[in-house]
Amino acid sequence: MVRPRAQRSRAHGKAVRVSPVPRQRVSEEQTQLTPEVSSHRRPLRRFQVAATFVLVLGAATGSYSVFGDREAEQPQQPALTAEIAASLPFDDISREMAQARAMAKAKAEAAAAAEAERVRKANEVAKKQAEAAKNATLPVPSSCAEYTGNRALGCAILLEVGFGLDQMPCLEQMWTKESNWRAEAHNSSSGAHGIPQALPAEKMKSYGADYLTNPVTQIRWGLDYIRNRYGTPCQAWSFWQSHHYY
Repeated sequence: MVRPRAQRSRAHGKAVRVSPVPRQRVSEEQTQLTPEVSSHRRPLRRFQVAATFVLVLGAATGSYSVFGDREAEQPQQPALTAEIAASLPFDDISREMAQARAMAKAKAEAAAAAEAERVRKANEVAKKQAEAAKNATLPVPSSCAEYTGNRALGCAILLEVGFGLDQMPCLEQMWTKESNWRAEAHNSSSGAHGIPQALPAEKMKSYGADYLTNPVTQIRWGLDYIRNRYGTPCQAWSFWQSHHYY
């Protein structure tokens, strides 16, 4: 440290020692500007944080609005898609596949129908053969003299109207089942009457007013009915064996 020179006092003429003024040290804390700068920067940082928060919040709100609008519009898309799909033409491959399936189904149905018809015809042939075999076992009488009573009348009228004697065994079997050849036989539940069991009994009225009691009137009507409905007594008998009526 440099010592200052002694100065004399003009007023008194004496030399007066002036004590040196010590230099003030500026502490390092005072020379540093960090605290002051930081105090000035804090509002700026807070403003930046607040601005960032506002931007983030705005972006989130906009995103929610956009996605919300999209979700609201989504239900309309299936209907629009369906309308567009309905207006589009079929694909060629899909059309060909559908046609192939339809043709295969039609062929299968036709084959099934043909097979069912074949089975039906085969059953009819077998049935006729079985009925013919049954009728063939019936002995054919040599004449109507083998019968008595109303059966003898029936045999005579049978030949008179043009049937052969071979039909008599079938007629005899069938009318035996129906009425046992009794002219007065009557079915109280159905109303069938007479030897042929006409239903109703009034059907025989065109062959005679005595249709309720006369066996000849009843037999003539019965043979005419068999001719018109079945052809022959044996064919009527075959039907009767399967259905128990004729």
